[in-house]
Amino acid sequence: MTVSTVPKVRIALIAHDMKKDDILAVASDYVDVLRQCQLVATGTTGGRIATELGLDVERMLSGPHGGDLQIGAQLAEGRVDMVLFLRDPMTPQPHEPDINALVRACDVHNVPCATNSATARMLLEQLIARLAAQPAA
Repeated sequence: MTVSTVPKVRIALIAHDMKKDDILAVASDYVDVLRQCQLVATGTTGGRIATELGLDVERMLSGPHGGDLQIGAQLAEGRVDMVLFLRDPMTPQPHEPDINALVRACDVHNVPCATNSATARMLLEQLIARLAAQPAA
């Protein structure tokens, strides 16, 4: 398979309110690799990433309005390769069942899921190594 026929990695980006600055920091540090991927995000997170970093992001609803479920459905259909979901474990979330369903879907479908900045950075480093190992066109 040539590089031109390799499908782009599809990454879902989600962050609770208290973690939005953290996901922006991670995305900023990895903006070059993220430009090579297809990005999908919940509403506010996607809006900030698009506006502040200039990345092309397909935006779903915000998490409390069903965005987590929309991304979970895409994941179940095999349309998400990686999830960066920076959760705020210290603040109760009214849509906690949706959050748990998305993380469970990652486990069921064997999709890597980072729930904090450290694991998000590790997954993106692994992606960089994988992309670098692909043969040139």
